[in-house]
Amino acid sequence: MSPSHSLTTHPLTATAAGEHLRRLRRQARLSQLELSLITGISQRHLSCVETGRAKPSPSTLHALLSALDAPLEQRNEIFLAAGFAPRYMASTPDAPAMAMVHDAIEHILQANNPAPALVIASNWDITAANASAGLLLAMLGVQTTQPSGLNLLDTLLRPGGLGDHLVNADEIRAIAWQRAAREAFSNPELAELLRKLPGPTDLPLSPALSPVVLTRVRSGQSELNFLSTFTTFGMPLDISVASLRIEHLIPADRQTWQVMTAAYAQWSAAAG
Repeated sequence: MSPSHSLTTHPLTATAAGEHLRRLRRQARLSQLELSLITGISQRHLSCVETGRAKPSPSTLHALLSALDAPLEQRNEIFLAAGFAPRYMASTPDAPAMAMVHDAIEHILQANNPAPALVIASNWDITAANASAGLLLAMLGVQTTQPSGLNLLDTLLRPGGLGDHLVNADEIRAIAWQRAAREAFSNPELAELLRKLPGPTDLPLSPALSPVVLTRVRSGQSELNFLSTFTTFGMPLDISVASLRIEHLIPADRQTWQVMTAAYAQWSAAAG
C-alpha cells in the first residue's frame, strides 16, 4: 500500500471517521477486541463506530485516538469527519509558547554534548543540532555547512549521504523507511518525499528481536557505535510542539565516548 494515502480523500461524515479509525487500528495491529479492552469501549460499539452505524461521542473519539497514538493533526481531521470542532491548535513560530519550547530544546541540545543530538520535524528536516552532531558529520565527510540544512531521511537513503557511512546501513535504512511510511499516512509532505527517495531493497518482515538497535558508523579505520533514543514533549496539546522530536545519539562504548569527547574538547578550545 502506498504511504501517500491521504485522509482528505474521504467526505466529512461519521462513516469516514469510522474508516479512519479502522485504518489506524489495523496499522497498530490491534483487533477490535484488543482495542476495546484498552479503551473500555465495548467491542460492539467500536464495530458500529467503524462501520458508521453509530456516531462516536467526543470522549469516545478522544479515548480511541489516544490509545492509537494518532498524530494531533490527524486527530483534528477525524474530529471534523465526525462533525466536531478540531481540538488542537498549531502555534506560529513566533508565538510566546514556542519561544519557551525552543529555549528548552536549546538547553537539551547543549546539555547532550559531547553526544550528538538533532531536532527533527515531522517531515524529517533537521531544524537544529548541537555542536557534536556537526562534528560527527564532519568526521564522516558528509558535505554540509551545518546539520540543520539536512533532511535526515534524505541523507540516510540517498547515495552520497550519511547512510553510506553506516556499517549496518541496510538495517538503519529499513527502520527509518518503515517508520516514515507509517507517519506518511497522515503527512502528505513526507509521503511526497518518500516517493522521491530510493527505498530499501530488503525490508524485514518483523522488527529485530534485539531490545536495542545500534547505529554503527564507519569513521576512518575505526567504528563508532551509538544508541539512538528520542525525546518528545509529553502530553502536548499543540500540533507544532507535538511534531518535534529530539534524537540523541548516545555513545554505546568507551571508544566512542573518547572520540566524541576529544572532538568536542578540541572544538570548544578553538571556539573559545
